Amino acid sequence: MPKWTGTLIGGGIGWVLAGPIGALIGAAIGNMFNTDQAGTYRQTYSNQYYQGGYQKETRHQTKPGDFAVALLVLFAYVTKADKQILSAEIQYVKKYLIQKFGMGNAQEMMYLYKDILDKEYNIQHICQQVNFHLDHYSKLEMLHILFGIANADKRITEPELQAISLISGYLGISAAEYKSIQAIFVKQDNQAYGILGINRNATDEEIKKAYRDLAVKHHPDKVASLGEEFQKVAEEKFKAVNNAYQTIRQERGF
Repeated sequence: MPKWTGTLIGGGIGWVLAGPIGALIGAAIGNMFNTDQAGTYRQTYSNQYYQGGYQKETRHQTKPGDFAVALLVLFAYVTKADKQILSAEIQYVKKYLIQKFGMGNAQEMMYLYKDILDKEYNIQHICQQVNFHLDHYSKLEMLHILFGIANADKRITEPELQAISLISGYLGISAAEYKSIQAIFVKQDNQAYGILGINRNATDEEIKKAYRDLAVKHHPDKVASLGEEFQKVAEEKFKAVNNAYQTIRQERGF
């Protein structure tokens, strides 16, 4: 039985123990508790996953552990998208998680991640459960982190991009929002414009409006309920939006 030293998962989980995610990782999650605690969780959040699809369970408040587990399930799908799992990729993921969330959190996240990699599951059903419980701002944060982990080795493959795009669509994230976050990680011409979701022909006023809208949408306070660790990661996205705006301002001189 692993020694759980982190706070993201060990600090509390709820709705991920139900539905298709619960069916997928219930045994691994159960190992983090003693027998009585595991039984209590499973009794409180009964499995409502049916072969015909996802049966929505009662909506519960999302805890940091819920977000972390759901994130790992989605990323395991991205990892397997190119039909190969390299040890180097696993090490990059571990390094990323340690850097962003600390050693204790990374240990328990890696334990679950490796367990999930060995399993097959319907990504649409998983996304339906995530979509039901997370607000839009949290889903945008999840997409940003998925890109960040996929880019941990400084290279996002085409199968990984396709997998993240598929997840984004299932989560109800618009094409414009997806492209804006993708532009932070995938180098392209006019990258600053891409991050703001506009083209080079946009007027100064259109640029200012795009920046204001994104600054509100991606402000770290929007995901404060997910805990300090995820809020710190959200600051990176907010900073990228601000840097893109400042780059265009300097270029245009307004």
